[in-house]
Amino acid sequence: MPQAQSLYGIQRGNDQAVNQSYPDYIDLRDRNRSFDDLAAYNVTGVGLETGNNPTSSWILEVSGNYFDALGVQPYLGRFFHGADEQGPNSAPYIVLTHAFWHTRFQDDRGVVGRVVQLNKHPFTILGVAPPEFRGALVFVFPDFWVPLVNQEQIEGVNVLNARGNRGILMVLGHLKAGVTPAQAVADLNSIGSYLEKTYPKDDGHMTFSLTRPGLTGDWLGRPLRAFLTGLMLLSGLILLAACANLGSLFAARAADRSRELAVRLALGAGPVRILRQLFTEAVLISLIGGAVGLWGSVWLLRGLSVWEPLPTAPIHIPVNPDANVYAVALLLSLASAFLFGSVPAKQVLHTDPYQVIKSGSTGTLGRRITIRDLLLVAQIAICAVLVTSSMVAVRGLARSLHSSFGFQPRNALLVETALNMAGYSGDALPAMQKRMIDALQTIPGVKSVGLVDRLPLYYGANSTNVFIDKTSDLRPSNAAAEAMTYNISPGYFDAAGTTLLAGRALTWHDDKSAPRVAVVNREFASKIFGSATNPVDKYYKSKGSRIQVVGIVEDGKYASLAEDPQPAMFLPILQSPSSQACFVVRSNVDPQQLTAAIKSTVQNLDAALPFDIRTWNHELESALFPSRMATLSLGVMGVMGAMLSITGIFGMAAYSVSKRKRDLGIRMALGAQRKEVLRAALGRAFKLLAFGSAAGLLLGILASRVLASIVYQATPRDPLVLAGVVLAMALLGLLATWIPAQRALSLDPLTLLREE
Repeated sequence: MPQAQSLYGIQRGNDQAVNQSYPDYIDLRDRNRSFDDLAAYNVTGVGLETGNNPTSSWILEVSGNYFDALGVQPYLGRFFHGADEQGPNSAPYIVLTHAFWHTRFQDDRGVVGRVVQLNKHPFTILGVAPPEFRGALVFVFPDFWVPLVNQEQIEGVNVLNARGNRGILMVLGHLKAGVTPAQAVADLNSIGSYLEKTYPKDDGHMTFSLTRPGLTGDWLGRPLRAFLTGLMLLSGLILLAACANLGSLFAARAADRSRELAVRLALGAGPVRILRQLFTEAVLISLIGGAVGLWGSVWLLRGLSVWEPLPTAPIHIPVNPDANVYAVALLLSLASAFLFGSVPAKQVLHTDPYQVIKSGSTGTLGRRITIRDLLLVAQIAICAVLVTSSMVAVRGLARSLHSSFGFQPRNALLVETALNMAGYSGDALPAMQKRMIDALQTIPGVKSVGLVDRLPLYYGANSTNVFIDKTSDLRPSNAAAEAMTYNISPGYFDAAGTTLLAGRALTWHDDKSAPRVAVVNREFASKIFGSATNPVDKYYKSKGSRIQVVGIVEDGKYASLAEDPQPAMFLPILQSPSSQACFVVRSNVDPQQLTAAIKSTVQNLDAALPFDIRTWNHELESALFPSRMATLSLGVMGVMGAMLSITGIFGMAAYSVSKRKRDLGIRMALGAQRKEVLRAALGRAFKLLAFGSAAGLLLGILASRVLASIVYQATPRDPLVLAGVVLAMALLGLLATWIPAQRALSLDPLTLLREE
């Protein structure tokens, strides 16, 4: 992105929403004095025909000045411009991404000027974007761009004149030279005040802020930054645990080499020279470890860059480490080397060569607390925090899987299509939807079929302001609630497995000629009517219409799993037509067995209609993706922490046994029992394990806010989590001390005494 440092997106309101209406965008673009230009874009799907079988593509609908505002130059052909827009459907043009041009058109330079069909409408390919440019969103890879003024041909509706419809995903632009973000915000807020006064029914709370556009502002950027911050903190703990492990080993090695170091000091070697040798060893070990880790990370990031986490969305995660990343890796390696290499420094500086040579090695163990003990306690505490985090993640994921969605995804297939891709519009839309429902219901094994314009938990949710019936001033500030909105067909609740608590479901008689009706959930009834017990036949207002409640359904999850209970309303598809259609097919048999029959049925209705079939459980992977990724990440860190803890405890126990062989031999010669020998050999290690585990568990509980930002429904105060951490640390301790314990019990007192 050229001049990315001056590129900002615009957020609106107290909730910092990035979506805007097209009329508001026009006012912001034309009235501001802070930006060189403002562009707008939206993400949507479209049916593409290039002479072969029709396919669906993900595209960006953009304002005509999009490429000019971002300062991008074409790789081939030309871009469309603001002058190409002369009203609705006036700019039937396409600009291809370089990747799509390569894969779909095999780098054919003659593609410029070619006419293709988008949703049965002719569009002309104008050019190809440069390889490095895919838009402002770092994780979305569209196939091509089309002008936003052709929205009716692309989406089947034209809401560009609806100021209250905030269907534009983001508005962005470059700040003018010399303009600060604070000055730009003040400029935008003055425009917001004008919009509030001029359009009070549509524009409320029109205050603005600036954000970087790469992660759609704070909508995705805030939780992603919280997740990555928490992950970085835990990664730092892993590094500290490794440093503590190596520091303990270096201290033990320095104690074993105390006689050698004492001789060298007695012969005239200075402490600085001895420390230089120790630090050189530490730096070499750290650099070798850092190089291996860097090689592994490069291999991992290459796989991550081509990974498609959500098969139904054009999402990629391009991760390309640059020189700064490698420099940080080098600095961390050097810092780690000096961190664990400095552990034996005090021991070397305070070494008395005469006393060491006279008495022997200083590596004997006493009862006092040593720096190695403190390092081991710190290492175990860090491991306990990591184990706590991984168990919290597992429990959070388990709760997510067993929480109430408000629908039953099991034994349900989804048939998703956009009828406008096949040229359906107007009255032909609901007629075709009814035909598809009737045809799908005739398939053997199908129990019920319903339609919804947008599935719950499908990359957010649509919402609408609602007002109590007595409200006459329908400006946004007077709204009683913002309700999740779904347009459904009769039979949807049965197909989705949503429980109807009171009243009736919607029927085919609820059409345009009938009074406006809706089914709402319990939370909606509580917020609008003050009670969820008897709101049936009551009225509320939305989008200027008076709507009667005819039924109540259970609450559910609509935009995300982590949301608090949200009001939701379900409107008849015949009263609110939509070309976006997802058919829910519930069956009495394995849904996979119905795939072939459904495919044949749909193709018999219209062979040119693009559609996709998948199970609802598979679709939920997008909603569960954050929790699963957090669980996987924290699980990996928990395993790494456990490995470091095992090596630390094992090293401590093995060192203790090796240094106390004579003492243990004498105890065994005097008749000590196996239990007493184990207590003498390993008691210190187990005490340190107990102290470190308790400290780590306490830190895990105190870090509950950080963990909650990483994993939905995460709480370290869960009794199962606490019990699991205690059990895991006990098992780690037993595993780490098993070999040293066997060595201690296998000692031969006579052999040891002869050696001494």
